[in-house]
Amino acid sequence: MRGAADASGVSTGQAVAVDGRIRQLHRSNAGIAPDVLTENLNQRMTTPDTATTPSPTHAPSRARHWILGFILLILGAAAVWYWGGEAAPPPQARNPFFGPRGPNFATPVRAAEVRRENIDVQIRALGTVTPLNTVTVRSRLDGELIRVLFTEGQMVREGQLLAEIDPRPYEVALAQAEGQLRENEARLKNAEGDLERYRKLAEEGLITQQQVTTQEALVQQYRGALQANQAAVNNARLQLQYTRIVAPISGRLGLRQVDPGNLIRSSDPNGLVVITQVKPISVIFTVPEAEFQAVLTGLRERREMPVEAWDRGDAEKLADGVLRAVDNQIDTTTGTIKLRATFTNDDERLFPNQFVNVRLRVQTIRDATVIPSAAVQRASFGTFVYVIDPDTSTVSIRRVTLGPAQDTRVSITEGLEPGELIVLEGVDDLTDGAKVEVIPDGAPGRDSRPAAAESASPAGAESRPAGRRP
Repeated sequence: MRGAADASGVSTGQAVAVDGRIRQLHRSNAGIAPDVLTENLNQRMTTPDTATTPSPTHAPSRARHWILGFILLILGAAAVWYWGGEAAPPPQARNPFFGPRGPNFATPVRAAEVRRENIDVQIRALGTVTPLNTVTVRSRLDGELIRVLFTEGQMVREGQLLAEIDPRPYEVALAQAEGQLRENEARLKNAEGDLERYRKLAEEGLITQQQVTTQEALVQQYRGALQANQAAVNNARLQLQYTRIVAPISGRLGLRQVDPGNLIRSSDPNGLVVITQVKPISVIFTVPEAEFQAVLTGLRERREMPVEAWDRGDAEKLADGVLRAVDNQIDTTTGTIKLRATFTNDDERLFPNQFVNVRLRVQTIRDATVIPSAAVQRASFGTFVYVIDPDTSTVSIRRVTLGPAQDTRVSITEGLEPGELIVLEGVDDLTDGAKVEVIPDGAPGRDSRPAAAESASPAGAESRPAGRRP
């Protein structure tokens, strides 16, 4: 059977299949001769069957499928490489001493030089702008308000006419007082003439001395009455003068409280208008008891201590002034003491009852060791800075003792010397002994490098998708 299969050009696998088929036919067709079954099977194997034999064109189609899949795979890998950005760097073994960047990596930092400068010792406090004088203008008379000669919010001078009250009742009172004065003047003149004649008659013995004494008393009575009449006239003139309401001080007027045509009285609580002095003006602020000794030392030495007034946000200086007065006792409730500073306020930037931040300069330290406040670092052991060694480009931790601070500067009383170089920015990645690279002030920092790289890219890069390689 196997030799017949080879003679007819059938492969070994097909021959094995034929043998199995022959055995199956023997079991199902026991009455048929084996030679006949073998011949039929050989004919089927040697005759091509179009239903079961694959077409010669199927093999090339499978090859095309493999080639197309391989091309798609290459294109996908190219797209990932093209749009996916740079590949992540291979993992590095972490060095416990130098970190993943290696021992030769230099951390970029900005540096500042320790300087010798003057620094002001200031006490900061909260204050309120308070006028030196505030006057409620009231009428001294009762009467009808006939004229108002000011506008609300106007700046007025001392003695300037503000309003007028109807003067006619007071003019009548003045005329009456003057008439009474003239009447008593005539009586006094007549009594004085009689007294002269009585004295001559008494010398001749024609009248008694008693009559002369009586006449002298009458003259003194008229003189007293005349003096009272003169006072009444002066009072009437003063009352008439009070019908003209004038400004008692120079300052800014508030809102009007009474309109013309109303009757006003001297007992009115609100008065006519309020005048507030704004030039000069003062600021009242409080200082803690612990800091008051420095202020007291300056007052005893009769030093002029400058005061600065800043706005509510402590961002803009409003005015410069001088400390003028100190309260006579410390408030035991708050542990503070009140101080008053005066300001010329020529530009009127300080307004009554305005909230301000106060900076009182009590002392100026000459030639102090000064560094930027941002360079100071804090740890459990205290304050320290990173000092740069210019020879080795490494940093070392140096403990420092802080002194008085002013704005963005702080004085150092111990730990640094003028001329040394300290780290100002870039301290996050630093350790003791780390290497650093000092970036000049004009060079872009660590945060500005991506922006600088983008600005340095070609003009055509704007149309590229995100992450595309140049």
